[in-house]
Amino acid sequence: MSWSAHRPTEKEGLSWIPSADEYDSFVRARTPALLRSAYLLTGDQHLAEDLVQTALARTHRAWRRLHETGNAEAYTRKIMYHAQVSWWRRPRVAESMPGVLPDRTGADRDGGDADLSNRTAVRVTLRQALLRLTPSRRAVLVLRFFEDRSETETADVLGVSAGTIKSQTARALERLRKVAAELADLYVAGGAR
Repeated sequence: MSWSAHRPTEKEGLSWIPSADEYDSFVRARTPALLRSAYLLTGDQHLAEDLVQTALARTHRAWRRLHETGNAEAYTRKIMYHAQVSWWRRPRVAESMPGVLPDRTGADRDGGDADLSNRTAVRVTLRQALLRLTPSRRAVLVLRFFEDRSETETADVLGVSAGTIKSQTARALERLRKVAAELADLYVAGGAR
């Protein structure tokens, strides 16, 4: 990343101020990845967008300090996970799914790509299964398997012990196996167990 055209020296006694263009570049480059993680955490596109917006606003306030240390994305993600945890603690309004999605897509009826239809069905099934987990267990699975973080990294991000991450991961996977048994074949086919 480039800083403003002139970086004042210590002799000049001026502070070093990163340009707004650098923050804009960061936001443009990292927002898609942040949105994917946020969507998996919230299970809702609009809530994911709100979560990312909140995290990016806090990152903007700390941009100078973060950019100097090179930890802007890590900070943004940590803020995002902590904001989600605080949202879990808020009182909830009961919400229900309007119904079961149809098994066939337009591509199937028209003789389109069956693989696309299968991937879509898997995504829908996985999303519904993830939404049946507690938010904290969903966060653990997103961090561990979607973002490929270690137990220690996940524990640091969520502010809990590594033992908690281990037990929450085991319980979340057990619950997924119960609520989405149809994904078991896919899970085994992928070589994992």
